[in-house]
Amino acid sequence: MSDTRRPTSPGAEEILGLYFPVLDHGFVSLVDYMGTDECIERAARVSYGYGTRKAQLTRGLLRYLRRHLHTTPTEMVELKFHCCMPMFVARQWIRHRTASVNEYSGRYSLMPMLFYTPSEEQLQTQSAQNNQGRSGQSVSAEKYAEATARWNEIRRLSQSAYEWMTNQEMARELARIDLPLSTYTQWYWKIDLHNLQHFLKLRVDSHAQWEIQEYGRVMAGMLKKLAPHSYEAWVDYDVCGSRMSRMELEALRQLVSPRGAGLSPTGATLEQPALEALGLSKREQDELIAKLGPAEKPDFELDMTQAKPAEYFAERMNAAVPKGDVTLTE
Repeated sequence: MSDTRRPTSPGAEEILGLYFPVLDHGFVSLVDYMGTDECIERAARVSYGYGTRKAQLTRGLLRYLRRHLHTTPTEMVELKFHCCMPMFVARQWIRHRTASVNEYSGRYSLMPMLFYTPSEEQLQTQSAQNNQGRSGQSVSAEKYAEATARWNEIRRLSQSAYEWMTNQEMARELARIDLPLSTYTQWYWKIDLHNLQHFLKLRVDSHAQWEIQEYGRVMAGMLKKLAPHSYEAWVDYDVCGSRMSRMELEALRQLVSPRGAGLSPTGATLEQPALEALGLSKREQDELIAKLGPAEKPDFELDMTQAKPAEYFAERMNAAVPKGDVTLTE
């Protein structure tokens, strides 16, 4: 590596340009970055003398900034990713409008015929409580086989129509319009660290769709490599932390001694009518109990044995590009 005067992160340098598989055909790669944990401290203090602070002092300041929502210094660090995902994941992803994005263009280039197929474990029934999620209960093996057969038939027809039209020199921008949402796309995605942490908090959450959680977990592992102090503060205050409403705090004041000695002197506990009197709805009561429950601290460690060179996926993409005249057969 050539000499540089730019601050570098040893962890980021270790994974820079490596591609980590996600789902059946997707990937995430950190292709570039600007800044480190120490750069956040320098921006916060508007000081000179890079490298003169002790690591423990840097950690303490970064935790203070995160805890008190002083986010501007964190915006000084930027990360650039190369990502490949099914189109339906991309549509969820792009709702985060705080990044610079350049997506693969089906108007100019032929689309690789790669499609996402959920595993048997992930094909589940609709949740009765969450209208936008799955229940946690997998369908039967027979239903999974039938669903897979139907997916494959839709994709066979779609792929055949696409390849026929492009082979007939019809415009690619129209030939692509009936490709399914399971088709893989890819993009370069550049974002500052503060907005990445917000994105990851939402996308590694158990309520997010499982497929985008898989991307979030890999990217969180990359954050851990690049900026370990920022990663630690993010896990402690965002992933495992929780906001409290005025009513929730009032409930806690009645349960816990102001002197921090445990339960209130009377030892009384609040029942549902008392919580309702504080203005907490049934759902807010459930969320309060959930917030007070134990939280498992995640560890988003990258599996370095899964890393691939860029050429690995380039060959797969090239192999999936339509070649020659393909006609539909019954």
